[in-house]
Parts: sequence; C-alpha cells; structure tokens
Amino acid sequence: MTEPVAEFDEGAEHVSDNLPAERDIVAIGIIAAALIMFVGHAAAAMPGVMAYLEGHGEGPATYLASALLLNIALILFGWRRHSELMREVRSRRAAEVEARRLAFTDPLTGSLNRRSIGPEVDALVAEVRKDASGHAAVAFVMLDLDHFKQINDLNGHRAGDLLLTTLAERVRSVLPARSQLARLGGDEFACAIPYDRRDVSTIDRIARDIIAKARQPFDVAGGQLAISISVGIACSSGLAEDSAKPSEDLLHMADMAMYHAKKNGRNRYDWFEPRMEQELRSRAELENGILAGIARGEFVPFYEQQVDVETGELTGFEMLARWQSPQFGLVGPDRFIPVAEELGVISDLSECVIAQALRDARDWDPRLTLAVNISPVQMRDPWFAQRLLKLMAEANFPPERLEIEITEMCLNENIGLVRSLVISLKNQGVTVSLDDFGVGIATLAQLRALPFDRIKIDRAFVSRLARSEDTASVISTIAAIGEGMNLPVTAEGIENETLRDSLLRIGSFKGQGYFYGRPETAEQVRARLRSEARLAADRRNAVALSTLEEVRVAGV
Repeated sequence: MTEPVAEFDEGAEHVSDNLPAERDIVAIGIIAAALIMFVGHAAAAMPGVMAYLEGHGEGPATYLASALLLNIALILFGWRRHSELMREVRSRRAAEVEARRLAFTDPLTGSLNRRSIGPEVDALVAEVRKDASGHAAVAFVMLDLDHFKQINDLNGHRAGDLLLTTLAERVRSVLPARSQLARLGGDEFACAIPYDRRDVSTIDRIARDIIAKARQPFDVAGGQLAISISVGIACSSGLAEDSAKPSEDLLHMADMAMYHAKKNGRNRYDWFEPRMEQELRSRAELENGILAGIARGEFVPFYEQQVDVETGELTGFEMLARWQSPQFGLVGPDRFIPVAEELGVISDLSECVIAQALRDARDWDPRLTLAVNISPVQMRDPWFAQRLLKLMAEANFPPERLEIEITEMCLNENIGLVRSLVISLKNQGVTVSLDDFGVGIATLAQLRALPFDRIKIDRAFVSRLARSEDTASVISTIAAIGEGMNLPVTAEGIENETLRDSLLRIGSFKGQGYFYGRPETAEQVRARLRSEARLAADRRNAVALSTLEEVRVAGV
C-alpha cells in the first residue's frame, strides 16, 4: 500500500518558496565584501610579510594588519549569521512538512483523513478513465465498526483508540499496492482500491478478508475484544461520465451500501445498487415523519379487546400504538417502533400514547383493565417507574387497572434494574405481564426471580395450534407452568372459532385476537361501551338507580 507520508515529502522542497527569506542578502553581502577586502589587504600586506620573513623588513603596516583582522571578523560574523538563518529555514521547512502531514493524515492511525482521501480518489478515477483498455476501475470501500460506542463506553476511549489503530494495521495488510486507506472519523474508514473490472472477485475477496481480520480478537485493556464490521462497496464504473467530484459520489454510494449491510444483519458487505438510494431516502422520510409526528401528536392509541375465553366476557383492552401520518396514512407499530428506538425517541412516543390511553380508559367501567406494551429501551431507564406513576396521577387513573407488558428481551438487560422497576410498579398496584412467552430465553428461574402476575403466549404458537400437535403440547406446557406458578395466561392471536375451541380444550385463558374484533379507536371503544352501559358514568348511574330502588322498596 502506498504510504501517504511520502507524498507530503515530495512537496517539501517547495515549502521554502513560502518563506520570507531563505537567504540573508545582507549577510552574504557582508561576507562577499569582507572577502574582497581581505584579498586586497592581503595582497597589499604580502610584500611586507615576505620582507619580514626574509629578515630585512619590519613586516606589514599596522593598519593593514588591523584591516586583515577586521576582514576576518566580518567573514566569521557573516558566516555565523548565515548559518543561523539556514538552521531556522530548515526548522521552519520541517515544521511546515509536519503541518502538511498532520493536515492530511489521521494522527491516531497514520492513515489519510477525510480531507485528503478525496483528491486521492479523484486522481485514481482520472487515471482509470484514461486507461485505453477500458477495464481499469476503482473500488471505494466504506468500513464501519458495529456497536463501537458500546465498546468505548464499557472499556474506555483508550481501549477504543487501541482497537482503531490495530484495525487500521490489519486492513493495510490485506490491501493491494497503490491502494489508499483513510479514517473518515470516529469508527469509519474508507479504502480506494484500483482493480480490473474483469476480476470483480478480487474486491469481494478483499472485503471478506477485511471482515475476517476484524473478527479476530483484539488484545485490549488486559483482555480480548471481538468485534464485527459492516462494509459497503461502490465502483467507479457506476459513476456518471460528467461527475465533477467522483470521490464525493463514490463516498455517497458506498455509505448507502454500508448502511444496507448494517440493516441486513451487520458483519457483512454489500455492493451499491441504485435501489438503495431510494430505500435510504424513504428511511430518511420515515425518520423525519416520526420526529415531526411526535411533536404534532400523530401517534394515537388503538384498543384490542381482551376476553375470558371460556365465558366470552370482556375483561379489558390492550393498547396498541398507531401512527396517523398525513404522508404515509395509518402506520402500524411494526414499521415505526424499530425506527423510533434507533432514533432514541421511543420513550417520548410511548409515554405520549400511554398518557392518552390512560385518559381514555379512566372513563371505562372500573372493572376493565388497560394493558400497555413497554419497550426494552424504556426498561433501561431507572426513572421509568416514576414517570409512569406520574402519568397515572395526572390522568387520575387507578394503578390497579393498569397492566404493563414487558418482553423476554428485557431479561437480557440489566436484570437488577428491571427487577427494581417491576417491584416499584407492583408496590403501587400495577400488574406486570411477561409478553411473547415461549419465543425467547425466559426460564423458570427467571420467572421466579421477577414477580410477574401473568404470562402471555406469543401469537405465533396460537396461530399454529390447529395445525400442529407439537404446538398444542407447547401451549399445554405453558398453561401448566402458569397454573403451577399461579400465573394466569393470556393467549394472543385467536383469529377464529377453531383456535378458540382448541384453547378451551387445553385450559383457562384470557384471549385476544381478530375473532373478538379488530383494534378500535378510542371513539369506537367508547361507543361500544356506551351501548353496553359499561362506561364509568353509566355504571355510577346504574348503581345510584339501584340504591334508590332499594330505598323505595324498603320504604314500602
């Protein structure tokens, strides 16, 4: 691989052109004049010197000797001044060379930096465009470490810096001659690799080698770290002929390919394809829409009925978030929740919708419960329980009617913090359910460790219930676990009567699914409950009328 420092050394000879005075004309003039005078005075004094040496003279005149000594002093003074100036010139030249090197290289890894990789790539592209065979091309390869921030947070920035320098050395070791490596910033690197388009497998091999090198353990902070890396590749043959800034266009395309590799599992590489640009643009529109939608209150609660499977009696509702987007229409949580979690706004979004659900549900029959899903991101916040209790207090909603559902993924988090949050909420009367039980890593020990009040069977099991005896056995086992641990069980995804009947043959469940109705808006739920006289006001009126009737009968 070409060393970038050599390119800066080539330009060092021109650095002196910028110096105000590489040669001191005064000093040179003094030296020249002193030398001329010295020669003249020496010539004048020489006859006297020769006569003195031959023994028949008194030597040169005193003024000539003084003049010679003065000439010598002037020559020494001028030479010393000139030498000092030249040392200063060399020092300044070296400083400027170092400044240029620092300006164009990354001080941590010794690679090129974002500023200097552009001209290098532009030069390589210009070179391959002049290739008569038409087979020459440049591959621009983007590298990004996966979860590097977490490594820094857990091990410190010194460990992170050591990891970056080691990775840069490993990448250099697999790059062919004339390639350039640059650190763009943070944990992002880029490589420019000239190659023959007839042998694209060369770039595939290099990308695989880079990923394999990154996967090898790093000796950091007295231990070892294993990381993965995502790689995006763009080719100069995909550039427009009139591209004025090939480096910028290649960076843009490789960045999109790298993002695509991250989105599809990380620890892999992808070549840029034009469709990726549209995907990235759609993603940006979705992100902007989510951020604006939270501020405009576009995220609203929908409600899915929860019933006693045996009696069919309505026992409550599960709140499901929906996005009423003016651009995308009605959007389900599967599309916007993962994006909101990546953007770091899931807590704001969730709490906004929960607050509205609490206000809606306080007017229902007090015997109806409200279940809400909690993101694993929220369970990492030690103040989550306090904020949820504050939302209930503001809505004047009784805690005993609220059920929060946390997924098995939360058990991978800080189990001590999760236990603390769960206990805080339970102490206030909130019910806690373990959602999607059976598809994750929850064990009986973890069920005992956390004081759950209910477990929910994932809809994936219920939907296969009528087609698979093994699934029926799994659900029977979960039901037996629930009964043995005194944990009621809720079954999701009851889509038809056949599934309902199959569950009835297994045990007692609370159930929800399209068989009982699709999720409804707050207005639709309110209308339903009003028709059944199951609003709180209706119930209070009914109780009052019943009391009056009892009084009237007693009076009679």
